[in-house]
Amino acid sequence: MSLTFTDRHIGPRDPQISEMLKVLNVQSLDELTKQTVPSDILLDKELNLTPAVSENQYLANLKRMVSKNKPFRSLIGMGNYGTGVLPVITRNIFENPCWYTSYTPYQAEISQGRLEALLIFQTMVSSLTGFPLSNCSMLDDAQAAGEAMRMMFEVRSRDAVKAGKNVVFVDENMFPQVISVLKTRAAGLGIEIQFGDYRTAELSEKCYGAMVQYPAANGEVRDYSAFCEKVHAAGGLVTAYCDLLSLAVLKEPAAWGADCAVGSAQRFGLPMGFGGPTAGFMATKDAYKRQIPGRIIGVSVDRLGNSAVRLALQTREQHIKREKATSNVCTATALMATMSGMYAVYHGQAGIKSIAQQVSHYAHAVAGLLKAKGYTLTTDKFFDTIEVQGINAADLKARAEMDGINFFYPAPDRVRISFDELTNCMEAMKVANIFDAMPNGCPGAPAEDTFMKRESEFLTNEVFNTYHSETAMMRFIKKLERKDISLAHSMIPLGSCTMKLNAAVEMLPLSWAELGNVHPLQPKNQVEGYMELIKELENDLAVITGFDACSLQPNSGAAGEYAGLKTIKGYHMANGGAHRNIMIIPTSAHGTNPASAAMAGFSIVLVGCDEKGNINVEELREKAAANAENLAGLMITYPSTHGVFEVQIKEICNIIHQNGGLVYMDGANMNAQVGLTNPGFIGADVCHLNLHKSFAMPHGGGGPGVGPICCTKALAPYLPGHPLDPECGGKGVEAVSAAAYGNPLLLPITHAYIKLLGAAGLKKVTQVAILNANYMAAQFEPEFKTLYSGATGRVAHECIIDCQHFKSEYGVDATDIAKRLMDYGFHAPTLSFPVHETLMVEPTESEPKEEMDRFIQAMKQIKIECEKIKSGEYDAKDNPVTMSPHTADEVCADEWNHPYSRTEAAFPLEWLRENKFWPAVARVDNGFGDRNLVCNCQ
Repeated sequence: MSLTFTDRHIGPRDPQISEMLKVLNVQSLDELTKQTVPSDILLDKELNLTPAVSENQYLANLKRMVSKNKPFRSLIGMGNYGTGVLPVITRNIFENPCWYTSYTPYQAEISQGRLEALLIFQTMVSSLTGFPLSNCSMLDDAQAAGEAMRMMFEVRSRDAVKAGKNVVFVDENMFPQVISVLKTRAAGLGIEIQFGDYRTAELSEKCYGAMVQYPAANGEVRDYSAFCEKVHAAGGLVTAYCDLLSLAVLKEPAAWGADCAVGSAQRFGLPMGFGGPTAGFMATKDAYKRQIPGRIIGVSVDRLGNSAVRLALQTREQHIKREKATSNVCTATALMATMSGMYAVYHGQAGIKSIAQQVSHYAHAVAGLLKAKGYTLTTDKFFDTIEVQGINAADLKARAEMDGINFFYPAPDRVRISFDELTNCMEAMKVANIFDAMPNGCPGAPAEDTFMKRESEFLTNEVFNTYHSETAMMRFIKKLERKDISLAHSMIPLGSCTMKLNAAVEMLPLSWAELGNVHPLQPKNQVEGYMELIKELENDLAVITGFDACSLQPNSGAAGEYAGLKTIKGYHMANGGAHRNIMIIPTSAHGTNPASAAMAGFSIVLVGCDEKGNINVEELREKAAANAENLAGLMITYPSTHGVFEVQIKEICNIIHQNGGLVYMDGANMNAQVGLTNPGFIGADVCHLNLHKSFAMPHGGGGPGVGPICCTKALAPYLPGHPLDPECGGKGVEAVSAAAYGNPLLLPITHAYIKLLGAAGLKKVTQVAILNANYMAAQFEPEFKTLYSGATGRVAHECIIDCQHFKSEYGVDATDIAKRLMDYGFHAPTLSFPVHETLMVEPTESEPKEEMDRFIQAMKQIKIECEKIKSGEYDAKDNPVTMSPHTADEVCADEWNHPYSRTEAAFPLEWLRENKFWPAVARVDNGFGDRNLVCNCQ
């Protein structure tokens, strides 16, 4: 009998599952489930999902479905463009599990490859925009604009704050989806938006900043320098929403007076994918380095004095600053940023400039033909987009679609045509022919326009001028890849991160043209395959969560939190509860919870935990009652961030409801719920899911992800909408993301996961995840104690190892243990969250028993090393733990100055000789990197 996908996905074999159950003194997975999950929330029937199918059958079914997407050529533009997705990058990065299964690079010593790749992205963005500082990606371009609006607000002078300056001017000639996200963000931050034409606008006396698009939405290239001077004179800042490719030929925004630049790197080698994922970006002046949102890659040194790369200035971020963070951003779009950066590496300055010139050439050539035919253009100053007025849009649309081409129609008498990297002579002639302006031969372009022409060089760094053959590029990517630990190497036991298998069958369709070459604004009758996929997934996620409705628009967990909270706010506003602005949050919550609540405009009331790590129910009862008049809701993670199923969860929900609030459930720990219980049954009103955790999407080294929200029927009318898709979300509700359906290209991963497992498989996955966590917790004893457990002594899908006494007893802290694990070939568990000086371990269901046993053995060996420090056998300062990790260079050097042996450093257990992962650098000096901030390639 052949094995099913469930058998392939789950790590332990059935005989091993029996062994592990014996260790826990239970007879079956069901018995363990009853000991772990409170009886009053256990589902009494199987989830109503379609039966599981085989891998081959699934791929055949999906191929039939997505083949309904019509392969039209889309010259729609509006932030999404045809681009040359390079095979060398697709093959070696996008389809490579060594790149897509790694985690956010918090542990720098085993993440140097993707840190270097993200530094390349930052350098590319800085070089093209002209600013010295860039972050290493945002969720998308519209959210980057929203973050810039907030950053300008946060850096106001004391006088501006005192004067109540809270108005941002937004030029009306911006993409509608960007404007929609700006409206969403402004509402929660107390920001007012003044829309208008930048040329004639009279700035409000309370204006703190402005936002313009370059080139504008209608394609016009504008000189904003005088406007920037006007805004600066009023004490404000200017953000430019840019087309990154255009900056290869147009004057960079820093040169004409902007203070910040945002946009998307989609044109740098990323598929459209029906709207995402892409890599948003933000670049700004060095003065705002402590206010810029998102992650920054910085150069530092390691213990041996060698150059090393790391995440810089982390004290700005949500996991430290919580509600006072610069942003709620956690997951970004690292994989897509890596691809875009490598696109620039492969093409170099000359290649990028040539592509931009070619795009502009065809736009101007066709424009010349149309003008010669008598058509009127709204502007003669443009880069890639021409807008024709005075036409019959309906007639033109029908004619264009007969030729298999899509344009954008902003009004009944207007059409916009955006040319891109894929445009060639034949296509330009085809477009001209639709207007009856067919030339005799390949259309020529007018003389070069010097208006706003770029004068400065860009991409001059060595990395952009070296790897231009495929052999060189392939080896460069491989060199970086070898510096990182991913799931292709060993388990990544990060608690609250669910680093499970990203199965090949789930990932395979992402390279299909039927999914990648689809524009998000194509007519619905051309994207029936995508819409069928979306509806099926929305339905399945609603069933799994016990809710009635689902939105796939949020494109990260933090974005899902924000969208869920905005949905709650929308419900209250529509039902006489506009005054309800109090959100109760446990002190143990993930940092994105308070950060998201603050962004959504809520005031936060904290509730503590008892000595067992559970929410203090009596304190919650008191605070809910005290704030009943203004209570909006409660944010709660379940199982808790302490890795426990709290038995009073239904009572907790009832307390909030009795006081007029709604319950938001953070779905970060959904891997312990699926098939056993669900948020709707428990009593929540809305939840978000991390599809890049519980539902098999990879983490990509820090994104992209998908963070959909599911909710009750009562909240469904307030789900995120979209200005360019009336079928999406609630009517009149503004967007939270650039694309109506978030990151659609990733959705087949979770769709496959659910269809391949079916209801029974999903339940077994959850049960084995709980089994693995409890097995590891039991096997860590007696060397390591589990800090929290449920009433029966069981943990959920993760356990927190208590290391709080190690510093006083051994002179070693949890960070030292995390770094020493690298010498054993493992990524550390989650460090010091949610409790300081602890390690939170989550094995997931995918890890084989052999791998878990290796990790347990490594931890116990580290404990032995700690005992040797205590006994004096090892030096208190110079020992294998505090000096870790050890690089191959150090171990192989002629001199060895440590009092312990090379073998003790690098091969503390015999099995390491068979498959050794070497950290690329020794321990990184974080303080040095922050004191001497360098964020670009040298």
